[in-house]
Amino acid sequence: MHAPTVSTKLVILLGNPLGHSISPPMHNRVFETLGMDYCYLPVEVNEDNLDKVFSGLVRMNVAGFNVTIPHKIRIMKYLDELDPLAATIGAVNTICVKDGRTKGYNTDGQGFSRSLAEETRSSVQGKRFFLLGCGGAVRAIAMTLAFEGAEKIIICNRTAAKAQALVAEINAKIRDCAEVVEQTTDSQAKALQTSDVLINGTSVGMHPKEDELPLDKSLLLPHLTVADIVYNPLKTRLLCAAEEQGCRAILPGLGMLIYQGAAAFKLWTGVAPLIGEMTEVAYALMAKEQGK
Repeated sequence: MHAPTVSTKLVILLGNPLGHSISPPMHNRVFETLGMDYCYLPVEVNEDNLDKVFSGLVRMNVAGFNVTIPHKIRIMKYLDELDPLAATIGAVNTICVKDGRTKGYNTDGQGFSRSLAEETRSSVQGKRFFLLGCGGAVRAIAMTLAFEGAEKIIICNRTAAKAQALVAEINAKIRDCAEVVEQTTDSQAKALQTSDVLINGTSVGMHPKEDELPLDKSLLLPHLTVADIVYNPLKTRLLCAAEEQGCRAILPGLGMLIYQGAAAFKLWTGVAPLIGEMTEVAYALMAKEQGK
């Protein structure tokens, strides 16, 4: 990476903890390859200092931010403007700074849909999606899928009330295309028979509990594309089981991370990112991490 100067534009990752983030090397590789005078820096910040740190950074030569756990919702109150999709989702993971004004976006859902398109050659339009979980990632994915024309969005969560609330919000704010399914094997089986894509939006199967499955293996039907937002391990137990069951396709979680980063890169710089470079760095770092 080139040595920063007083004219170097900064992109800041805000969150806590950030020790294992692959975003800094991923973005800096592209800045360097394209010869851009940018530098991506991780800044760990706690909730008590977020407002002061953010206010100070905006006054520096900062082109934008990525925001991750636990600040995606809290950061919104410090912004001048919100992109309509981010406002609907109720969380921000990308911020652009232009002429001293800040605008928040959410590229998480776009990251998933782009990964789906690029890696499985499948579009969102007209498809039926079954999502496990109800956290921030599922919220972003589900609302983006609704925006992009999914025929049906089925939410299945351990706490039914949370699923009901998210479904009601999607149907009211975007369009009437979402419904809740109980977390029982029979209910899941019935819903999955008419679904096209199954998405695990929970942390089940994440390192160090790689052997866990978020639902019964028998529910992984051959016509399904099975996606997992977990990217450590690179191929989760769910994805391995989907291959064993002969599912149509699998979609690892690292693609979502890469493509949400690519969308953010374009927002900050106006320049198309080098997806190949980002992918190479991301997979190399994850392989190194899992080889420890």
